[in-house]
Amino acid sequence: MKRLFSILAITGLMTFGNIQAQESTEAADTTATATEMVDETTDDAVATDDAVTSDEEVVDVVTTTEDEATFTQKMKQRFIEGGPGFMGIVLICLILGLAIAIERIIYLNLSTTNSKKLIADVEDALKSGGVEAAKEVCRNTSGPVASIFYQGLDRQAHGIDSAEKAVVAYGGVQMGQLEKNVSWISLFIALAPMLGFMGTVIGMIEAFDQIQSAGSMEPSLVAGGIKVALLTTVFGLIVAIILQIFYNYIIAKIDSIVNDMEDASISLIDILSDYRK
Repeated sequence: MKRLFSILAITGLMTFGNIQAQESTEAADTTATATEMVDETTDDAVATDDAVTSDEEVVDVVTTTEDEATFTQKMKQRFIEGGPGFMGIVLICLILGLAIAIERIIYLNLSTTNSKKLIADVEDALKSGGVEAAKEVCRNTSGPVASIFYQGLDRQAHGIDSAEKAVVAYGGVQMGQLEKNVSWISLFIALAPMLGFMGTVIGMIEAFDQIQSAGSMEPSLVAGGIKVALLTTVFGLIVAIILQIFYNYIIAKIDSIVNDMEDASISLIDILSDYRK
């Protein structure tokens, strides 16, 4: 009996141990599975956040592109609504005015000279090599100031008065070169808004003709005609403003160069007077 009880007790203990081991294994497997599920859920959440962020960025880029495209399309649409007749003429005024303005700006920048350096070089050349050396310095220097100096040095043999007259006369020629085609810019500045106003008046007349033909004064009909009529004025004013900015810069640049020419001419006459003494 004791052996039977001992065998039963050992068998019970072994069975209980196996059950505990199986439960522990199942608990461990359950924990691992739960951990994996949590990790997968976290990864899915992170991926979802990244996807949402990417979608938001894409939406922002698309929105920005749409805004830019919308502005360009609006400008084209407004231009077309204004009518090809007057709007085309206003556009031609802008293109020609900008072309002349850019050409004048390039020419004026190339005409700018360091007058103080030129005066010092001419004075040193006169002292060291005479008039021919000074004329060579002027030939090797670009700009209206050097050209005026060359004319004054070329006439200095006939006296100071002759040299001064040559400087004044050739200074007027150089000033005319600086102001060349500038009057066309001022013409386009005045012409663009005038064409815009003319387009507006003609558009208003057409709007009233439509009202007369319709036999009734509908607000949509009147508003549409007036909107189209005013577009030419808006574009004409925009063209005038743009060209006016370039025109003022060009005039200021010309005044600066002319003042520099006058100061340098006075200095040249003084140098020639000292040289002939």
